[in-house]
Amino acid sequence: MTDLLIGAADTVAALADWRRWLVDEKRVSPHTLRAYQHDVNDFCQFLTGYLGHPPRLMDLSAAAVVDFRGWLAHRAQQGNQGTTRARALAGVKNLFQWLDHTGRLHNAVVIGMRSPKKAKKLPRPLAAQSAFDVIDSAGDLASLDHPWLGLRDQALFALLYGCGLRLGEALSLRRQQAPVADRPLIIQGKGKKQRAVPVLPVVVERIAAYLAACPLVTGPDDPLFLGLRGGVLNPDVARQSMRRVRHLLMLPETATPHALRHSFASHLLNAGVDLRAIQELLGHASLSTTQRYTDIETEKLREIHQMAHPRNR
Repeated sequence: MTDLLIGAADTVAALADWRRWLVDEKRVSPHTLRAYQHDVNDFCQFLTGYLGHPPRLMDLSAAAVVDFRGWLAHRAQQGNQGTTRARALAGVKNLFQWLDHTGRLHNAVVIGMRSPKKAKKLPRPLAAQSAFDVIDSAGDLASLDHPWLGLRDQALFALLYGCGLRLGEALSLRRQQAPVADRPLIIQGKGKKQRAVPVLPVVVERIAAYLAACPLVTGPDDPLFLGLRGGVLNPDVARQSMRRVRHLLMLPETATPHALRHSFASHLLNAGVDLRAIQELLGHASLSTTQRYTDIETEKLREIHQMAHPRNR
């Protein structure tokens, strides 16, 4: 995505200040920053086509319901789902709230707009045995010239499943943060919030085996998970490794690195772990986010009931 800001001179200056505020004060993640800027740029570009010139702050102040709805309808025509359009509107709302708070303009219309309905999307965890198979099979697909890469992938997948980490959280770890026995792993999650996650001995063993086999010389501040030529492992490379394992084991397309995190939460819930404890382990800000995993069990019960009930045959 380009960093070019779209709009008239006064709008571009305001957008630059808003972006600095997101980074310096709100401390949003790089992903959130890119998404917000992309969506705001998209809205300004839509207005440019509608107005015939890049929008000025007075144009943003005068934007009506029809303008915002027209933009969202345009996004829908492009194939954006409700979740994507809701996120886009959230980014634009964030900008307008900041413009209002800083006294640059006021537009009550956008603040009162309802977000498009989001399709309820349940997490898709793997079965416990499938999760074990993913970790074990990752080493079987390594190149004969670089067998340590297979151990790296095994260690990464074991960490995602054993600790419930996001892929980005795992790849942000440094060599000095390598898990050790009897010590929780300190993770910096979304919003730079820290949490302590217990580490299973098998995860420690997998990572130790990978580090022992890795031929690259690293220091304590170097990335824990390395690419073939050094430097931090590219997340797309990790996803590609998972795709190869998925095809080998004939797993569904929902078997992604993030599915290992879903599996961690779902399997703990099935074992009777308290939902609040799972929330803390996952680093969810809201318990409602964690409660999605209870919906998985409800959905399974519904499917079993429909399949097994005599009146449904």
